Amino acid sequence: MKLELIMALTRSAVVKLSGNGKYYAEREYRIFIDADTVIQSNTVVTTIYGLKPNTKYNIYAEYDGERTKELEFRTEWEYVTLNVREFGAVGDGLHDDTNAIQAAVMACPANSRVLFTKGIYKVSNIYLKSDINITIDEGAVISAYTDRTKLSILPGVIENYDENDEYNIGSYGGNPLDTFSGIITGIYVKNVTISGKGIIDGCAGFDNWWKNPKKRDIAWRPRLIFLNHCENIVISGITVMNSPHWTIHPYFCKNIKCLDVKIKNPQDSHNTDGFNPESCENVLVLGTLISVGDDCIAVKSGKAYMAKRNPVPAMKVTIQNCCMRDGHGAVTIGSENAAGVSDIKVKDCEFINTDRGLRIKTRRGRGEKSVIDNITFDNICMDGVMTPIVINSFYFCDPDGRTQYVASKEALPIDERTPYIKKLSFRNIRAINCHVAAVYIYGLPERKIERINMENVDISFAENAQTGMAAMMIGCEETSKSGVTVVNVEELRLRNVSVHRCIGEEFIIKNVDKFIR
Repeated sequence: MKLELIMALTRSAVVKLSGNGKYYAEREYRIFIDADTVIQSNTVVTTIYGLKPNTKYNIYAEYDGERTKELEFRTEWEYVTLNVREFGAVGDGLHDDTNAIQAAVMACPANSRVLFTKGIYKVSNIYLKSDINITIDEGAVISAYTDRTKLSILPGVIENYDENDEYNIGSYGGNPLDTFSGIITGIYVKNVTISGKGIIDGCAGFDNWWKNPKKRDIAWRPRLIFLNHCENIVISGITVMNSPHWTIHPYFCKNIKCLDVKIKNPQDSHNTDGFNPESCENVLVLGTLISVGDDCIAVKSGKAYMAKRNPVPAMKVTIQNCCMRDGHGAVTIGSENAAGVSDIKVKDCEFINTDRGLRIKTRRGRGEKSVIDNITFDNICMDGVMTPIVINSFYFCDPDGRTQYVASKEALPIDERTPYIKKLSFRNIRAINCHVAAVYIYGLPERKIERINMENVDISFAENAQTGMAAMMIGCEETSKSGVTVVNVEELRLRNVSVHRCIGEEFIIKNVDKFIR
């Protein structure tokens, strides 16, 4: 086992004890700081708090009498701290603290900190600026108003002066639409850290944001954290909960880190995806716990409108040492992927009681730029997942999702509307207590999935398995304990793939050009 430094901030550091589990540590361990301060941890990724800026520290971990090699690091420098209470914030859960907090943010010089101490701070929208750190201390809660009249609106599209371009600020469901501003919003900002042991609470419920969720009311529902065209953003340690819509939404961003974060929304809340990087590059989600009412993580790149005007793919996303619970999909690609998704790595993760584990969803109409390629899923454990692996090229959501064009299983002409799934790899995956199907893969007949490699995959069903639909597509019937179904693939490689306690055929392979087993 090895203790690794993931990132040193001004007053905290994120470390990882590799070789000791996936999200939860196989053995509880202690971290020693300068030989005398002790932190007890039961997770592989741990945040060390209470550090001082620009200070050198030596740390090591100890477990079962064994000790790791000592690790030395220095925290980042900080110029000054601005406490939001000094700007008039009350923190009593009653007073509107928005203006005081925004004043502290705008007054904060570069390489400095905005501090939230213990209390409940009621806010409408807070806007970030570049080169600052925000610390939310333990016991501090940024609590959002749910009154729509208090929130600002981000217009979807504003035409430029010369009428040959447009400025896109708001986004909803992969389209540029008028949306309420995120509770925390960054627009074209750089070098921002949001960290601490505190909470950002969207206060959403079924009497406000989750009531009539598909209906626009003044504008579309806000995110809890919305980052538009931002760079070098770190979200570390905090808990985010009760989001009105998607929880953390980086949009056309670069270099985003989500480290040791807890994302929590009720299991029956509407469209409360946990972390949705859309048209982003260089994203790391590490040591994060997500339990939500929709997909835990969904990598996206917009719908056809955005792909034509601003074709930026999602690429270079790493998801590691995370735990996903209770969502519709643990890690999902799509379905809004019209600009393409590539170079995605999901490894060393745990999925518990999600509807689907590793989920790819696309369909005709996403367009020829919608190329999904070089996707790797490795070393993943699942328990209670309904269907561990789903690849669906006939995803039927959205107004046109149930049209004959989308639903037809006949080979249609390939044109500018036709998406493409290329290389996918599934390795070292173990799933127990599954329900509906082990694997359900359905490519387009006119443009088959190029290559699927599955190696060391072991899936077993629960004794009293529930029935359900393996994929959201017309023609997929409810099943229980169904085996491996693969349809419309150019090359399929199966090595050491096992399914236990299924009903009927273990493997149904159709329209596969090259099958190696």
